[in-house]
Amino acid sequence: MNDYLVKALAFDGKVRAYAIKSTELVSKLQQSHDTWPTASAALGRAATIGAMMGAMLKGDEKLTILIKGDGPIGQIVVDANAKGEVRGYVTNPVVDLPANELGKLDVASAVGEGYLYVIKDLGLKEPYRGSVPLISGELGEDFTYYFAYSEQTPSSVAAGVLVNPDYSIRAAGGFIVQIMPGLEENDISMIEASIQNISSVTSLIDQGMSPEQILQTIFAEKVEFLESMNIQFKCSCSHNRIEQMLISLGKEEIKDMIEKENGAEVVCQFCNTKYYFNKEDLLQIISTL
Repeated sequence: MNDYLVKALAFDGKVRAYAIKSTELVSKLQQSHDTWPTASAALGRAATIGAMMGAMLKGDEKLTILIKGDGPIGQIVVDANAKGEVRGYVTNPVVDLPANELGKLDVASAVGEGYLYVIKDLGLKEPYRGSVPLISGELGEDFTYYFAYSEQTPSSVAAGVLVNPDYSIRAAGGFIVQIMPGLEENDISMIEASIQNISSVTSLIDQGMSPEQILQTIFAEKVEFLESMNIQFKCSCSHNRIEQMLISLGKEEIKDMIEKENGAEVVCQFCNTKYYFNKEDLLQIISTL
């Protein structure tokens, strides 16, 4: 079954919720970057949350998530948009740490301490930028903190990735529950208790639960589903875009490439596609400058 997410309301519109199955997306990321298990979990969680945050946007709006920790995986970068297209990478994909005290992939140690940044391109002159310190490195808790402090929206964010012994992705998914103004305290307590009591999101996905069923489990089936949307890995790189990037380097830099390498090879960080420009290609670019 293809990846998709659902948008929903509960408690007469006073709760907004998203749930996602992202197994194929995370599998594609794992295959593109050959990530090891702990790196797969970190990148997969960030991409899963990024996909849901992208679904909060409209039209051509898009966002970039940067997670800059001091752990061994380095930086995590995820791009997502309102069309359900997601891409991402980690600086060091070859990271697999011993399990944590709960017997789970130790994403917190892989990420380390640092900051979470969200940059939203909303079609305005300046992009929106929000940042918070990483409070745990587990990412779900960090994004919960981000929504509360950067967007003033009390939220519960969960994302998980289940990795097979052969490093392939067995299950991935998540949810975001957001409290709107006017919800009664006892209803908030009920939701919090429900979220604490459900199984991990990856175990629910692994059991075959749909995003709709996950939200029905949280809200005891009092859910109004608004829409569903497909989620996919999609990179926006192209030969033309890479050529524009080379043009931006200027004549001297391109001449240097010709002298030293007799051409250029550019690798997209997001999908590892290689673009080749031979000497004649570079001379043609120089002639346009």
